[in-house]
Amino acid sequence: MTLPRGQLICPESTPYYHVISRCVRRAFLCGIDHHYTQQSYEHRKPWVLDKLKQLASIFTIDVCAYAIMSNHYHLILHINLAENRNLSDAEVAARWQQLFAMPMLVDDWLMGKEQTGAEQAVVAELIAEWRSRLKNISWFMRCLNEDIARKANQEDRCKGHFWEGRFKSQALLDEKALLTCMTYVDLNPIRANMCQRVEEQEFTSIYERIQQDKAKQNDQTVKSELLPFERQFDTRQPHEIPFYFEEYLQLVDWTGRAIRDDKRGYIPAEEPKLLHELGIEQDSWLQLVSHFSRSFGSAAGSWEHLTAHSIRAGHCWTRGQTACNRLSGVG
Repeated sequence: MTLPRGQLICPESTPYYHVISRCVRRAFLCGIDHHYTQQSYEHRKPWVLDKLKQLASIFTIDVCAYAIMSNHYHLILHINLAENRNLSDAEVAARWQQLFAMPMLVDDWLMGKEQTGAEQAVVAELIAEWRSRLKNISWFMRCLNEDIARKANQEDRCKGHFWEGRFKSQALLDEKALLTCMTYVDLNPIRANMCQRVEEQEFTSIYERIQQDKAKQNDQTVKSELLPFERQFDTRQPHEIPFYFEEYLQLVDWTGRAIRDDKRGYIPAEEPKLLHELGIEQDSWLQLVSHFSRSFGSAAGSWEHLTAHSIRAGHCWTRGQTACNRLSGVG
């Protein structure tokens, strides 16, 4: 049975979530339709990326990773509760105004016009609702998917559903789950045989981060809406991905080379530093990155974190014990 979204997304358990949206039937988000029309839809990838970056600048939700594929896309999102709390009421209204028309009452309030107590109460209620929506992944995904579906249907000259259904979400309950899922997402194009090297796979977060890193080395500034990695030699900030980018890039590159269709479980001689630090076995890591979405249910992490999350969210059962054991190096 499908669980209510409120039971799947619980910021008290974790701020990190893996979400997937898939097109209905043989509809194409991007890519080339080799089955029927031979038409290319590659021009739609910038639609998704541009809208994603716009929403990341408006919502108090950070993008950790993304991969835009032919008929679906993956995101890893971070709910920034501290940023949401620290927004002033005027900032909340200004952000929401970038997406939706303002009621006249709020316009008057923003311009400093005198209002009655009842009118001020209505304005306060609206702003409180918008503040809640700005940290809500369902609203983030609604704004993203509606915009893309509208453009795609208009271009295809058709009506009806473009997306298969509501987006799927997985809670990432600890650092191991976050690291595994980010690697899984960043390697999606390679696993789909769309390219052979990490630095070639455009419209993924790993590609954007590599370009950003190259620009920094050339003393250029590149604006990015991606949540930054922990910066080496600096004090770790509250809202940074808890790994160094250089080590993460090494791990992604190693994993992409190690997972081979002709030689399952192939292990090169040098183990990446992050696996050693987190105590994850190499064979288990490769299995999990190859089948991450199928290995876990609505949440991923250690068995201890999974069971605690299930109790907090009111789930009747907990799925993924085998995958948990692999992630924790047990069995």
